[in-house]
Amino acid sequence: MVFQHSRSRSAKTAQEIFRDFKGRQLTVDGYARYDALSDPKKTNYPWAMAYCWTHWRRRFVEYSRTTHSPICLEMTNRIAQLYRIEADIRGKAPDVRRAVRKQLSKPIVAALRLWLEGQRDLLSSSSDLARHIRYGLKRWVSLTRFLDDGCIEMETNATQKVIRPIPLTRKNALFAGNDDGAVTWARVASLIGTCKLNGINPQAYLEHVLDKILNGHMQDDIKILMPWHFKPNGSKYS
Repeated sequence: MVFQHSRSRSAKTAQEIFRDFKGRQLTVDGYARYDALSDPKKTNYPWAMAYCWTHWRRRFVEYSRTTHSPICLEMTNRIAQLYRIEADIRGKAPDVRRAVRKQLSKPIVAALRLWLEGQRDLLSSSSDLARHIRYGLKRWVSLTRFLDDGCIEMETNATQKVIRPIPLTRKNALFAGNDDGAVTWARVASLIGTCKLNGINPQAYLEHVLDKILNGHMQDDIKILMPWHFKPNGSKYS
């Protein structure tokens, strides 16, 4: 897991991060600046974008908070069907996920598109609800890419949960008032996040690594200090 500090969310920042990666699929939240990563004119190795359904769904949820809409209710109910399927296949092999999605999710998604196109035609083109529908229909290929690839998630919820503590600690991290401090913060967050992904206590890991470094652990062996080599008892590396 990697956190990256930047003063900007521009396309240039995203391009710099992925400059040397030969992409395949990239799951994103629909932020427009990421589109540059799929443009062969703007990147050497274009990515196939997979957009997040949760971000699209949120538009209808927020709209329904101020305006009662049967369309919003129907939309969220249909997406909930897809989420239930995803919950049942989470953690299973990609081939299994793809097969289940082909059998169960594809018909739901196909029916959803036809229904949305019909609702769009009944709405004023200037209405916010029509705009939310067009948002998804315009990005349909990227939204439905998960159906044919069991390695792709249909939403970015897991990532959102991981990064949520970072903005929550913003007021307690005022030391990152300059770029050097923020870069260090991102590096530490990357190590802690990677520990959590590997089921390791971050505090135990960091204490052991610092002890190793203070006792003269050489730079050429730095790879064995990575979290995935750390044993839970904190005594040795595998």
